[in-house]
Amino acid sequence: MQQTFTPHVYWAQRHEDIYLRVELIDAQNLDISVHDNVLQFKAQGHGAKGQNDYEFSLMFLNAVKTEVSYRSTQRQVNITVKKQQRGWWERLTVQEKKPVFLAPDFDRWIDESDAEMELREKERKNCLSMESRRTENSLITLKKGLLFTYNLVQFLGFSWIFVNMTVRLIILGQVSLYDTFYTISDVMFSCQILASVEVLNAVFGLVKTGVVPTFIQVVGRNFILFIIFGSVEEMHNKPVVFFVFYLWSAIEVFRYPFYMLACIDTEWKTITWLRYTAWVPLYPLGVLAEGVAVFQSISVFDERRLFSIPLPEGLGLGSSVSFSCILYVYLPLMAIGLFINLRHLSRLRRKRLHIKKRKSN
Repeated sequence: MQQTFTPHVYWAQRHEDIYLRVELIDAQNLDISVHDNVLQFKAQGHGAKGQNDYEFSLMFLNAVKTEVSYRSTQRQVNITVKKQQRGWWERLTVQEKKPVFLAPDFDRWIDESDAEMELREKERKNCLSMESRRTENSLITLKKGLLFTYNLVQFLGFSWIFVNMTVRLIILGQVSLYDTFYTISDVMFSCQILASVEVLNAVFGLVKTGVVPTFIQVVGRNFILFIIFGSVEEMHNKPVVFFVFYLWSAIEVFRYPFYMLACIDTEWKTITWLRYTAWVPLYPLGVLAEGVAVFQSISVFDERRLFSIPLPEGLGLGSSVSFSCILYVYLPLMAIGLFINLRHLSRLRRKRLHIKKRKSN
């Protein structure tokens, strides 16, 4: 019958835990348990007596919990036992005489005063961690609240524009195409000024979206609204204003509800589908309407010399360069911006709706 030996065991304590280190190399068949405040240890491995079976038992001085955790490494077995009540023990075992195989673990050994300091430091760090988590949660809640409010205001604004224009078109018919600017522009100005916040949200990481596509859309719309429509009175009664405003608002009445629901960690599949699908026909049509507006305004800027750029005398190029020259350059830039945004929105749509990209043959 194979003889059983006792390994070398080292111990240390804290106010809540008992730490045991068993010197046993490549320990196998570990059997460790705690019953009635007695820890039983059995294993096979290479210890003080070579490769053999090793076992020992310890009756603790005070009550401990039956749950025991351990971790076996190549050189030793580390055991942690939880004390039933928090406190400092004068010794480990019931018997006053220390077992011959047991010794203090000086790598982890500290006295009671040091343990108190360690415990207070641990509690301080836990308090700081909890305070940090509370602050972080408060900031997240505040951020979501601000984003929800912003999206709600924008949704209400663009919804008012869309519904108002629809009702006027139904009641007044073609006449409503010519007075859109006079009835809608104030609310559209407010919504588009507020939309500039979206660029800042993207820059500072408050929302996960591309900065460049957001910047292109916001700046492009504000250029059309404030420069092409707002500064040229001859454009106010053009039917193109109706189509630009109507297409802009049609896109936003689906986009902002999606963001509102995202702020409260909620998803409505119908809204999600509309947000990532409605832009497919509406966005290119909107840019086309904007292009028509720019083209129609060129003759007005040429005639009125509005925003003309003065040139130094002696160049032989005239006294100024018409703003229409900038508009001729802006038209192809609109096409480039459309391409960038369509590519960005297409990637988002495939990712969100789980649409696989077709492989080319």
